[in-house]
Amino acid sequence: MSRKQIFGNLSQKPTDQTRDTVPAVSQEDQGPRRPSRLRPLLGSPDLTDPSDATPVGALGQSLGELSERSKRADEIEKKLLSGQIIVELDTADVEPSFIPDRMLSDDEAFRGFVDSIRNEGQQVPILVRPHPDDPAKYQVAFGHRRLRAAIALERPVKAVVRTMSDQELVIAQGQENNERQDLSYIEKVRFAQRLEKQFPRDVIMSALAIYKSDLSNMLAVAAKIPEDLIEAIGPAHGVGRRNWMALADMLASDKQRAKQALNVANRPGFELLKSKERFEAVAKALKDGALAPKDEVPVTHQGNEVGRISQTKQKVTLSVDRKASPEFAEFVLNEVPRLYAEYRKSVG
Repeated sequence: MSRKQIFGNLSQKPTDQTRDTVPAVSQEDQGPRRPSRLRPLLGSPDLTDPSDATPVGALGQSLGELSERSKRADEIEKKLLSGQIIVELDTADVEPSFIPDRMLSDDEAFRGFVDSIRNEGQQVPILVRPHPDDPAKYQVAFGHRRLRAAIALERPVKAVVRTMSDQELVIAQGQENNERQDLSYIEKVRFAQRLEKQFPRDVIMSALAIYKSDLSNMLAVAAKIPEDLIEAIGPAHGVGRRNWMALADMLASDKQRAKQALNVANRPGFELLKSKERFEAVAKALKDGALAPKDEVPVTHQGNEVGRISQTKQKVTLSVDRKASPEFAEFVLNEVPRLYAEYRKSVG
C-alpha cells in the first residue's frame, strides 16, 4: 500500500477492501447519538433511506454526518501517524534508513529467519516514517531484516507509520536494535561512526544506550581498522569488544599490518569462511606475524631461484628447495652454526 493510498482513502467512499483492512471507530468512543441511516465512513454498508426525511431534516442530518465523518477521518489519521495502526506496504515503496546499521549477509541465520516468516508470518511490524524526500515512499527506522525477508518472500511488509525527525528516527533505530541484541559489535561501531558525521555525541549515546567511554572506544576502533577490511570480514557475530579492540591496536602499531590483513582477506577461499572465522583468520595472521606470499623475497643466482626469505618482527625465515638445490640446502645447514659463532665473536 502506498502513502497516497493510505491517506487518500480516508476521504473517499469505502470499498469492500477498505472495510476489511481499516478498523472502524467504536460507538463507545463517540458517545450516544441518533442511529445513522447514512453510510458511515468506514462502517456499515447500509445506505440512508431518504423517503422518511424532510428536506430540512435530511440536510441537517447530512451536514451532521459529514462533520462526524470528518472527525472520524481525523481520528484515524492521527492513529496512523501516532503508530497505533498496522498497515501492509509494498516493499518497493519502502527504503532503508538514511544511516545503515547492518552489514548485509546471506548467512544461515538470515535464511532461518526468512523460513520462520514464511511459515509463521511476520509477527512484529517494522517502524517507518513518511519519506522526507519522496511523498510516495516510506523510510525504515527499524526492522531492516524483516523488510529484507519480505522482499525475499515477495510479500508486503507489515508496518507502523509514524512521523519522526531524523534525530528521533536514529534514536528509535539504535534503541530497538539494542533491545533485540542482534547487532554485532562491529555493526554498532560502524553505526556510531556514521551517526557522528551528522549528530552530536549525546544523540549517539542515547541511540546506542552507551557511556561516553564506550563511544570513544567504538570510534577509535572504526578509525584504526580499514573500511575494506571490515567489509571483507563482515558482522562477525560472537566477536566482542575486546577482540575488535585488540585487532585495531595491532593494525595501528604498524602501517604494514593493514596491507598484510587485506592480503589475508584477498586469499582464495577467504569469502567462503563464516564471518567469525574470517575475523579469526585475520587476527591469527597478524598475531603470528605471517606475511602474505608476495612479501617473501626470492634468493636468486644467475637468474635461478635457490631459496626464499621472509621476515616479520618475530623471525626471519630462509627456505631452500631441497629438490631444486640439494647441495645448497646442505651447505646452509652446515654453515648456520659457523655463522652464528662468528656473530657471537664479533659482538663479544
